[in-house]
Amino acid sequence: MAYHGVFQSLVLPYNFVIIRAMDKIRFLKAVDGLAGSALVSIIRRLGHIIQTMDVLSPGQLGKVLVIRPGGVGDAVLLLPALKQIKTLHPGVQIDVLCEKRNHGIFQLSGDINRIYLYDRGVGLIECLRNTYDAVIDTEQWHRLSAVISYLTGARVRIGFNTNERGGLFTHKIPYSHDDYEGRSFFNLIAPAVGVKAVDSVPDVFLSGEPFIEAKDIEIFKTGRTIAVAPGASVKERRWGGENFGLMAKHLFDRGFNILIIGSQADKSEALMIKSYCPAAVDFTGATSLKDTAPLLKSVSALVCADSGIMHIAYALGTPTVCLFGSGIEKKWAPLGKKHRIINKRLLCSPCTKFGYTPSCDSVKCLTQITVDEVVREVIDLLQSL
Repeated sequence: MAYHGVFQSLVLPYNFVIIRAMDKIRFLKAVDGLAGSALVSIIRRLGHIIQTMDVLSPGQLGKVLVIRPGGVGDAVLLLPALKQIKTLHPGVQIDVLCEKRNHGIFQLSGDINRIYLYDRGVGLIECLRNTYDAVIDTEQWHRLSAVISYLTGARVRIGFNTNERGGLFTHKIPYSHDDYEGRSFFNLIAPAVGVKAVDSVPDVFLSGEPFIEAKDIEIFKTGRTIAVAPGASVKERRWGGENFGLMAKHLFDRGFNILIIGSQADKSEALMIKSYCPAAVDFTGATSLKDTAPLLKSVSALVCADSGIMHIAYALGTPTVCLFGSGIEKKWAPLGKKHRIINKRLLCSPCTKFGYTPSCDSVKCLTQITVDEVVREVIDLLQSL
C-alpha cells in the first residue's frame, strides 16, 4: 500500500518509551488527541484509500488482527464476535493487539492465536511485521488504532465511522450509543465476515490452570457467598467503601459469606468494608483477571459498580446487582433475569460518552442509592433464581 513503509518509520520510533514515565492511559489519550487527527489527515492526503465492501467467504480468511484498546468490559463483550468469526472461518488465526490492562481477558478465550501488547513498543513492532487478510479495529472513538490498522497494509480494514478515523477503513461501520455494546461489535464484523448482529451473552472459555481452586476456599462450601467489587476505573462510578461495608454487614447478618474482589487500587475500600464486616474475606490485589474468573463463577451473586468485573461475572453466568449512574445502561448493563440494575436515572445521567466521564463532585446518581435498597435487590434476586 502506498506510503505504508513511510508511516511505519514515522510512528514506530516513538516505541512508547515515554509511557514508562507517566500514566500510560492518559499518555495514549493525550497523544491521540494531539496527533491522531493530524496523522489521519496526512495519511488520507498521501495514501490512496481503497474503499471496498467485499465480504470474505468461508475459507478466505486466513489471518485476522483484532485491535482492542481500553478496558476489561469492552474486551469481554467482544469475545462473542470473535467466536462468530472462528465459527464461520474455522481455519482462521485471530491475533489480538491490546493493552496490558485488558489482555487477561483474551487469555481466557480459546479462540485467539496470539496476543500483542501495543503499550509495550516491541509488541506493536512485532505485530506490524505480520501479514493479515483483515484488520478489525474495535476502538469506538480514538484515532491511533485506525492509523495502526492502516499501517498493517491489510486489504480489508474494518472500523467504526465515528469521526475522521473512518477515512482509513475499507469498511466504515456506523456506531450508536443506543445499541448494546455486544451488538455493536457484531455490527462491526457483520459486513466483512457475513454474520448477523445479535444480542449475545459473552462466552468466556477458561483456559489454563488458575492458581486458586475456589472449591478449596472455606466460604464457598456453604453455597451462600456474595462477592463485593467496590472498584471502578472511573471515580464517579464508585459507590464507596462505607456503603459497600454497611451492605456487606447486613448480608452477613442474614447468613451470607462476603468475598471482596478487585485490584490493589481497591484496597482502601476493601479495608473499609472489613471495618464494618470483619468476617469478609479480602482478595483485592491478590488475583489476576484469569484467577478472578473462577472465584466469580463460584459465588451466589456479585454486587458491583459499572466495571470490568461486572462484565466478567455476566460472561460467566453469575447473577449480579449492578449500580449504574454515569454509564449508559442500555449499552453496558448485563442482560437477562439474572441481573438487577439499580439506576436513579437522573436528568444529568448518563453523562459518559466514548469513554469520557465529566468530573462530578456530588455524584447524586450514586449517592441517592441506599444500602437498604441494594440489600433488598440482592435478597430478591436470589429468591427469584
